[in-house]
Amino acid sequence: MTGWILAVLALYFVQSLAAPLVQWLQGGVKFIPDAMGPRDTAPEMPKIGARFDRALKNMFEALVIFLPVAVLLEVKGITGGGAWTGAAIFFWARAAYVPAYVSGIPGLRSAVWTVGHVGLVMMVLALWNGAPLN
Repeated sequence: MTGWILAVLALYFVQSLAAPLVQWLQGGVKFIPDAMGPRDTAPEMPKIGARFDRALKNMFEALVIFLPVAVLLEVKGITGGGAWTGAAIFFWARAAYVPAYVSGIPGLRSAVWTVGHVGLVMMVLALWNGAPLN
């Protein structure tokens, strides 16, 4: 389970770089003073950058569920079966979520989001069915 926790955190880190990168690519060198300043007024974000930003916010919302469940599974020693499979499904769905969101294809983002949450449900069920903490 530790591997999946680290993989999801790495995915979150990489995803956190996407919107600022798009913003910088659009703004070029003139973006640097804005980025280094107090950012009282956020620089303009292109449509694709805004999608990356919303996908990141959604990832944070999912992390609030994933991390505690994954840590509890690790602490309880429940790291195989549905717990492992659920974490894997969650990771791969979250990896696919960003391109699905950025593409703007109707329904694709929601379908990928649903698959990721199926992984979370599998993890919660594995936790629910596991041995109690001592």
